[in-house]
Amino acid sequence: MSNDSSVTGQIGRVARVGGAMAGVGARLAGAKVFGMKLDKGQHAGDLKAALGGLKGPLMKVAQILATIPDALPKEYADELRQLQSNAPAMGWPFVRRRMAGELGQGWQSQFAEFGREASHAASLGQVHRAKSLDGDDLACKLQYPDMSSAVEADLKQLKLVFSIFERYEKAISTRRIYEELSERLREELDYTREAKAMRLYHAMLRDESTVTVPTPVEDLSTDRLLTMNWLNGKPLMDFKDSPIELRNALAHAMFRAWYVPFYEYGIIHGDPHLGNYSVREDEASINLLDFGCIRVFPPTFVRGVINLYKALRDNDRDLAVYAYETWGFTDLSNEKLDVLNIWAEFLYAPLMEDKVQKIQESDSGLYGAQVAGKVQQALRKMGGVEPPREFVLMDRAAIGLGSVFMHLRAEVNWYQLFHDLIGDFDTDVLAKRQAASLKDAGLS
Repeated sequence: MSNDSSVTGQIGRVARVGGAMAGVGARLAGAKVFGMKLDKGQHAGDLKAALGGLKGPLMKVAQILATIPDALPKEYADELRQLQSNAPAMGWPFVRRRMAGELGQGWQSQFAEFGREASHAASLGQVHRAKSLDGDDLACKLQYPDMSSAVEADLKQLKLVFSIFERYEKAISTRRIYEELSERLREELDYTREAKAMRLYHAMLRDESTVTVPTPVEDLSTDRLLTMNWLNGKPLMDFKDSPIELRNALAHAMFRAWYVPFYEYGIIHGDPHLGNYSVREDEASINLLDFGCIRVFPPTFVRGVINLYKALRDNDRDLAVYAYETWGFTDLSNEKLDVLNIWAEFLYAPLMEDKVQKIQESDSGLYGAQVAGKVQQALRKMGGVEPPREFVLMDRAAIGLGSVFMHLRAEVNWYQLFHDLIGDFDTDVLAKRQAASLKDAGLS
């Protein structure tokens, strides 16, 4: 791709994003300002069509919002949730040309079967079901055309949104957040890197019987095509009204899938929306999918997570300050520490008591929104705070997983699950384990 075509693609992308969202925004503004009647179902459908048709990282914002209970009106959440598995897909002529571009003109001879219709369509690519020449079921994840320019254009849009946000909201500096999201989104375009991350997760979760990770097929993969074995599974939301024992088993599997890699290797899956896992036939184990957005943390960051837990448990303010400073927070006055601890106490609350309980008392995200609002208001009065880059995906994972546990209405001893992982934590051991696993996967 030439620089000219990339720039042209970015300009067109910005124009389409602006045009699509302007129409949706105008109707919403008219409803708010002029009291115009607004059909929320139709408006939400228009919003889904605008975001889904554009594809790209802007759609991820909608996916996250749709995951959190009560973050959006039901009409919006129902429509936007479909983006996780039913986004508008490329048609067969596009697919045929894209596959030829990745595997050559005779690409179809490398498969016994290849489905013309996409099985899943998401923000950066779509998945087609196929069959290998040996008869194995395959999933072929094909990146949409010109996604590099699409991501760059979306990042420019995001930077604009952040700059507007900071004019009215001084509580949170978005500079580091933008840097982190930019780097992670650019990494997601590299499917060769994702295949390595998939192998990494195979190794890290090899002893977890309740979690299955797909295996990449290197001969049928490129940097924009990722072929792997097909994993059968049902959407997690199909089980939100299942017996409590089943819902608890799924919550246990989800907890282990995310936090074994973090506390044992300092690595986390950074995209915990509902489309990235499915429930296997035994209805007690899960498939973990989509490894484009993983985050490797310094071992000291993981130690900081544990130190803050101990600080909150023991009311040790010096240890709390040390934990925050380990992460990169600076200029921590007593007042700012108190405010940061409000949010930390909300996130750590389920880990504080050795008992079976829900992730929070209510099955709604409204309480979390109220806590966040209280923190935001207090930080604004103090001149704001700049979260470290590493904080972004940790916060996202905690909120995303908490949302899943709320949907499942799981009742688990979170304290016990947490202590099973941190009981023999050693920073030096984690550092050596992390370095070896990244080297083996080709990610060092």
